Amino acid sequence: MNKEFRLPDVGEGLTEADIVSWHVKPGDAVQINQIIVEIETAKAVVELPSPWAGTVSALLAAEGDTVDVGAPIISVDVGGGEAPAQAAPAQAAPAQAAAAQLASQADDGEDAEQPARHAVLVGYGVRPGSTTRRPRKAGTTRPASYPATPSAPPPTAAPPSPASARALAKPPVRRLARDLGVDINALAGSGPEGSVTRDDVQRAAGEATAPRGEPVVATAASPSGGEERIPVRGVRKHTAAAMVASAFSAPHVTEFLQVDVTETMAAVRRARELPEFAQVKVSPLLFVAKALLVAVARHPMINSSWDESAQEIVVKHYVNLGIAVAAERGLLVPNVKGAHALPVAGLARALDELAATARAGKATPGDLSGGTITITNVGVFGIDAGTPILTPGEAAILAFGQVRDTPWVHQGELAVRRVTTLSLSFDHRIVDGELGSAVLRDVGSMLEDPVRMLAWS
Repeated sequence: MNKEFRLPDVGEGLTEADIVSWHVKPGDAVQINQIIVEIETAKAVVELPSPWAGTVSALLAAEGDTVDVGAPIISVDVGGGEAPAQAAPAQAAPAQAAAAQLASQADDGEDAEQPARHAVLVGYGVRPGSTTRRPRKAGTTRPASYPATPSAPPPTAAPPSPASARALAKPPVRRLARDLGVDINALAGSGPEGSVTRDDVQRAAGEATAPRGEPVVATAASPSGGEERIPVRGVRKHTAAAMVASAFSAPHVTEFLQVDVTETMAAVRRARELPEFAQVKVSPLLFVAKALLVAVARHPMINSSWDESAQEIVVKHYVNLGIAVAAERGLLVPNVKGAHALPVAGLARALDELAATARAGKATPGDLSGGTITITNVGVFGIDAGTPILTPGEAAILAFGQVRDTPWVHQGELAVRRVTTLSLSFDHRIVDGELGSAVLRDVGSMLEDPVRMLAWS
């Protein structure tokens, strides 16, 4: 008996996702909770498990396809009976439980022309036409679907590799290989632990090395250099939509403040020698984060949001501190939950783990949701200042510029000091100039003299 597994909403009200990579192929035996596919939502890469034990009959969506929530993505032959999805262990991840719940609610032999009956999670119904998948880009070699039983691939497709020979590579590298028509499983990786890198893929495709950070679609060369088209999907698509919505719904104001952070830089060096910070990266960002948390406690209105439907300002007496991270998938803003309650050493560990998780592509939708105020560290890119756009649903974002040696009047004399520029953007519906200035001045004062953090905490 064949059962179709439909793409679930993994818990954040999402409507579609991209198929990043399949971990199985037609004819493979699967067990309950075995990871079968990686999907990329607007917020994170998520692994989905099989809700059944059986044999894969067909993959109904190809790697690179964008699939609507509720559309079938894989068919599994469960034999004479179905292993109950409720058998999933209690410690399974939320996405696994969601997948199992979705599968258990689906009717056998459900008519694809009746989308209203498709069971999905978190109250989301299937949109009309969701059972059709978007066409792949030209130049890719993987077919849009697979036969119900294993057979030889068409001449244009690369021979399938056995599961045991599946190459180790990050999702963006796999996407690049698909775009360039390269069989990634046939490559010898030059990266850590033999992983396949972008350079490996581009060499195999005979392409010149392109800038890192974006998937590339090959185009014909021309004397003027040609053109390059980059698909907008996943995190980049979500970020673009969110930034447009934020910029044109919340009236932004940005204020700037130059700050002498010589004492903070000395405090960073001293903190690195303390046993409480062993095995933890201590950077100036830690002190900026702590200063902002203290400023929020002194001025709670800065940590709020605008509820348009209720015409209310929602002041949050907790801080989920967002940190903008430039990851390979695009800009991510994971947040430290309950940052206001953490000691400085705990905050340092949380920031370190948060950034590492995001850069490794392991940030979950939960990590990326629920932020209340954000810091973006543009100084790591050698930038002095900027006018950051608010994270949707937040009232303020603080940009921390690079720290540089600067001529500065200190105690009445000209000296070379370590100076940075802080930029605070805020929603002028909630935060007026007086409040915004007070918050920025407080942060600056604590970075000029870190002892003030003790006095004001």
